[in-house]
Amino acid sequence: MRPYILAECNWKSIRDLKFDVAVLPWGACEAHNYHLPYGTDIFQAEKVAAEAARVAWEKGAKIIVLPTIPFGVNTGQPDILLDINMNPSTQLKILDDVVQVLDRQGIHKLIILNSHGGNDFKTMIRELGLKYPNMFLCTCNWFHSVDQKQFFENRDDHAGEMETSVMLHLTPDLVLPLSEAGDGKAKKFTFSAMREGWGWAERRWSAVTRDTGVGNPEKATAEKGARFFEAVTVKVGAFFYEVAVTAREDFYA
Repeated sequence: MRPYILAECNWKSIRDLKFDVAVLPWGACEAHNYHLPYGTDIFQAEKVAAEAARVAWEKGAKIIVLPTIPFGVNTGQPDILLDINMNPSTQLKILDDVVQVLDRQGIHKLIILNSHGGNDFKTMIRELGLKYPNMFLCTCNWFHSVDQKQFFENRDDHAGEMETSVMLHLTPDLVLPLSEAGDGKAKKFTFSAMREGWGWAERRWSAVTRDTGVGNPEKATAEKGARFFEAVTVKVGAFFYEVAVTAREDFYA
């Protein structure tokens, strides 16, 4: 039993404890090229949250990791078999219920550990921040915490070298041989605003990529994944610790 993982704890062990911060991992259920499992974002969310929480816990942070939410926003993939979509409005309702429980029970800090590019919690945090003024709500994308260029040759958008390497490290038994993976080639919008980064529209996934991947996984290795995972969890763990031990009056300097 890891005392910072709620799903593994029992009431006897935690009923008299006080936690400073809760972590809510949030993933997605979607196709990841031909070679990675649908649960890639879920597995990564769970593993990153748990290891980062261990780092923070061993430094003295009173932290508790909640069970991972397995469904994310997949509104651009309605025709990809069993890509399960959870609308942002549904996410808001779920998040509202979780925040209400934490607020009522005196855990006034929540970190949403996001593991899926389609999820965006910023507007939800703005809305819930007004509703629950005692709560500190924040989100972080673990996959942006460390520069991929330090570890990988090819940039990964979805199921490419980074994600494949991480999964080869974490769950190698669920990864097909790379010879069976697609090349992850993807089309881009023709509009200059989108290409230059100051315009945005949702991508229609099946029109963009043939194999559901965006990014070439051919040079992925478990060793690269292990190094990246360690760097990420050390950095995210430091963030968890900072949020846990910092008093509200010291949030700004």
